[in-house]
Amino acid sequence: MFWLTILRDFIKILREGQSPAQVAGGFALGAILGLSPMLTLQGVLVWLIVLVLDVNIAAALLSITFCSLFAYMLDPFFHWFGYTLLIQESLRDTWTWMYNVPIAPLTRFNNTVVLGSLVSALVLFVPIFYGMKKGVIAYRKNVGSKVEKWKIYQALKKNAIVQMYLRIRDLGS
Repeated sequence: MFWLTILRDFIKILREGQSPAQVAGGFALGAILGLSPMLTLQGVLVWLIVLVLDVNIAAALLSITFCSLFAYMLDPFFHWFGYTLLIQESLRDTWTWMYNVPIAPLTRFNNTVVLGSLVSALVLFVPIFYGMKKGVIAYRKNVGSKVEKWKIYQALKKNAIVQMYLRIRDLGS
């Protein structure tokens, strides 16, 4: 049932009136929050960016849910990547400087999983954004009209509960 809810929410996000860039921006920022721990300074900053920018918050929340499910499986990679970054001789002065800056330890950069997951999420931000943007455009252009022709979609749309929901939803607009 959980997966059906995620699929329903995902299709709803694809069909919403916001631009593909807003949906993709929300999804990409949510991926940063979902892949890296949220209870850090950078997590708070990304949340502020999500709330300040005009991005789709539902897409961000869906992305957080989706990416959090897979982040635990990627923790061994994040640990290896973060450890590799922390032991680099060329970055030793940077880590020492960050450790001595009063607010930088709140980022927990010295934790290998936190560092590895944050850097990985930042590297994946651009591909996720452009991939999601292309996906939203393709869905709205080609796939959305085909889904509406499916018999199961039409049957659900004729359901009394769905009709009541649509009337209530349309009252606000």
